[in-house]
Amino acid sequence: MKEKNDPMIPDGEVNPIDTDYQVGQDNIVVNVGPFGLDIHNRVFAVSGVMIIAFVVLTLLFQAEAEPFFGNIRTWLTGNLDGFFMGAANIFVILCLALVVSPLGRVRLGGTEAKPDYSYLGWFSMLFAAGMGIGLMYYGVSEPLGHFGTAFAGPTFENGVRTDYAPLAGAAGDAAAAQKLAMAATIYHWALHPWAIYAIMALGLALFSFNKGLPLTIRSVFYPILGERVWGWPGHIIDILAILATLFGLATSLGLGASQAASGLHSVFGLPLGETTEILLVLGITGLALFSVVAGLDAGVKKLSEINMILAVLLVFFVLVVGPTIAILTGFFDNIVSYFRYLPQLANPVGREDTGFATGWTAFYWAWWISWSPFVGMFIARVSRGRTVREFIISVLLVPSVACVFWMTVFGGTAIQQVVADGYQTAVNAELPLQLFAVLNGLPLASITSFIAIVLVIVFFVTSSDSGSLVIDVISAGGKVEAPTPQRVFWCVFEGLVAVSLILGGGLIALQAMAVSTGFPFTIVLLIAAFSMVKGLMSEPR
Repeated sequence: MKEKNDPMIPDGEVNPIDTDYQVGQDNIVVNVGPFGLDIHNRVFAVSGVMIIAFVVLTLLFQAEAEPFFGNIRTWLTGNLDGFFMGAANIFVILCLALVVSPLGRVRLGGTEAKPDYSYLGWFSMLFAAGMGIGLMYYGVSEPLGHFGTAFAGPTFENGVRTDYAPLAGAAGDAAAAQKLAMAATIYHWALHPWAIYAIMALGLALFSFNKGLPLTIRSVFYPILGERVWGWPGHIIDILAILATLFGLATSLGLGASQAASGLHSVFGLPLGETTEILLVLGITGLALFSVVAGLDAGVKKLSEINMILAVLLVFFVLVVGPTIAILTGFFDNIVSYFRYLPQLANPVGREDTGFATGWTAFYWAWWISWSPFVGMFIARVSRGRTVREFIISVLLVPSVACVFWMTVFGGTAIQQVVADGYQTAVNAELPLQLFAVLNGLPLASITSFIAIVLVIVFFVTSSDSGSLVIDVISAGGKVEAPTPQRVFWCVFEGLVAVSLILGGGLIALQAMAVSTGFPFTIVLLIAAFSMVKGLMSEPR
């Protein structure tokens, strides 16, 4: 078989489907079973059994689960923080290199391909699926937490610094502390996470739309593994992708349930606790099932667009009734501060600030990487017809700017309430309640809090149904239109995993499993990036 490691196609020659990459695909066995399942036997069976066993064991040994998960998270983030940070830096640098290189002219789907969706629909889907619940959960709490740390100055525990070095110079200076806090927050929500998503999505889109391979993670590795990609090496890659996706989603669903429960308690007085959170997970998983059955265009796309409208209304309401001038000027100041402190924040070598590098950054990067099969495949499915340059600029910059604006509006408002008004309610509130505490300090609090609850729930639904569709595609060997019962199976088990983690240790357990699956998939993603570049080099430009 002809190798495709070198650019063999003359410039200007149309190559809509590269058939040389399709040999051996029939080795992916798809079986229609008695329950109407259309599955790739080994991938579905192994990943399904592992997930069912995890749910059962976690529910049976709840008392032992919490310390177990806590130890896993502490060890991984404490010992592998430099690895996670270095890998994320590589993804950013690679994205920037592709934008300015001749490879940026490659068009996903072939030289004559046209986009399937408008920019509005495209941006709505990738933004809502990519970070919705996280923005709602951390939009107030992270800037506020970093501000408190920066304002307090360096802290030590047993002779080891627990703050973060870039913020050390802001002790007692509220204005400097705010800029530094927002720079640290933006670091976790701008270029790095979206570069992770962009690399995975670009690889999937290239090998599916241009090479004619199945839309599944193993396809990205064809330039390296060749025909072995259809055997057990490919099976292992897809199984890791399913596990990473499911546990990454479970973390987000657990956060969403916690915040929705806090909002319902704040607005309607419903009781807080595991019971409420579990009922929310089960109820919203039920809603997600309807969206899953409806499909991508009828379900996910419409929900994403509705949620985008609600999110825009909420953020602009806070902008208008909050400290408007401070927010608008702060937006540009925050971007400047972000780039000013980015080298220090992203430096993985010789870090003294273990509290920041291990407690925040390592967890975030592992969480984003565990989401990358899900978000990457979802973005790939809706990105046919874009050039590589257009794709990376859009996926990297547009959501990053939106995240910066969101964090500036909500985080900046929260900090201004503390500094200018002496409003301490948000500072003293539990993390899931901090958003609602900030809204309570503004006009029309009951209405805006209700909208925030709806946003959390719909972000919850869009993440669950999008994730179910993606896992379904991977488990079916890349078949996009798999039977409905199969999508229902994965949607149900996403909810059950979230429930078992809530009962088995709450937030610590959720974070532990995101990091645990994110670690091996970081290695997978690094290799995939190399393979993707080899694939791009064989494309007409």
